Amino acid sequence: MSTEIFSGPLPRLFRFSATVVYGKREVVIGGGAPVVVQSMTNTDTTDVIGTAIQIKELARAGSEMVRLTVNTPEAAKAVPEIREQLDKMGIDVPLVGDFHYNGHLLLNDYPDCAQALSKYRINPGNVGQGVKKDLQFAKMIEVACRYDKTIRIGVNWGSLDQSLLARIMDENARRDQPWTAQGVMYEALITSAIESAAKAEEIGLASNRIILSCKVSAVQDLIAVYSELARRCRYPLHLGLTEAGMGSKGIVASTAALAVLMQQGIGDTIRISLTPEPGGDRCKEVYVAQEILQTMGLRKFSPMVIACPGCGRTTSTVFQELADSIQTFLRDQMPVWKTKYPGVESMNVAVMGCIVNGPGESKHANIGISLPGTGESPAAPVFVDGVKVKTLRGENIATEFQAIVQEYVVKNYSTPSSA
Repeated sequence: MSTEIFSGPLPRLFRFSATVVYGKREVVIGGGAPVVVQSMTNTDTTDVIGTAIQIKELARAGSEMVRLTVNTPEAAKAVPEIREQLDKMGIDVPLVGDFHYNGHLLLNDYPDCAQALSKYRINPGNVGQGVKKDLQFAKMIEVACRYDKTIRIGVNWGSLDQSLLARIMDENARRDQPWTAQGVMYEALITSAIESAAKAEEIGLASNRIILSCKVSAVQDLIAVYSELARRCRYPLHLGLTEAGMGSKGIVASTAALAVLMQQGIGDTIRISLTPEPGGDRCKEVYVAQEILQTMGLRKFSPMVIACPGCGRTTSTVFQELADSIQTFLRDQMPVWKTKYPGVESMNVAVMGCIVNGPGESKHANIGISLPGTGESPAAPVFVDGVKVKTLRGENIATEFQAIVQEYVVKNYSTPSSA
């Protein structure tokens, strides 16, 4: 006798809970909280206005934390000014400082920067060499303790701590059956993260102020490293395929790696590290992160648009153009809708191209439209909650359909205060 088939990700693995705070805004990472989406600016941090505008755009797109480079004294001086500009714009997204090489100096020499940031990213592979390494790492942790900040210990395979790597290689050489070079790299990444976290706790940072990451640029490497890292520690984990690449390659690689891990209950915050196309929208990495989480059923950010891929029955581009316009319309409305119409992110909209699956898919969505395929009657039936409510014709189908969607949202998701 067969048993019922169940679907969905495995339960979240137990993690400590870390909180990233700015003012009244609290972003909880781990501890069973929903997976958090974050992003990073690619502006020059010393360009205060340009950086603040990009952070605003990323936050409005749905980034729940935004990281920015803090690499020079000038950048450190700019951070509190950027925070001030964001406050004036009503943007309360927490800021994460990305430090390499000189973070111990910048955090100590520019206390206004240290306070304006909500979280510090520390790479143990480049905090210093030799006897300076532990001292300079400790200085950064002491600042985090002083201002009660959360840190991410972010190990990267391209900047591994060379002394630690040498130690792991020496240990490997003494094994009866030495590991492969790949296995040694995995071990070095994981050991660097966990040992650095232990040092931070010894210095005085609470365990609920620590997040770990071990980033690599190959899918199978990332899955292997994080599976083992999750087994060995209970810190919240930040997922991301570093240097994922541009366009579809970066999207596919990031999705393949992160989906496997999150399906296993691993991962508490994510970033999609896409190389932007010249003049491209930085917010694309936020949209991709959201879409991964939403299509996996882990979170809901925006109404989903169901659209057919097209075939010989749909030689017209009408349904493609309508699907694109309605998706853009929904995304543009979400900054207002998500506060005014709670639950609207669960709505499904179907834009279908012909009679084969059009009516059926439209009936299964909250709102659906079945456009005429090649040779079909020039009419587009609209379905609301499975019931045909009207048929659209003519040149204004897109505008009329958007109006139907808007009307549905107001009717079904209004609260007493928004009605």
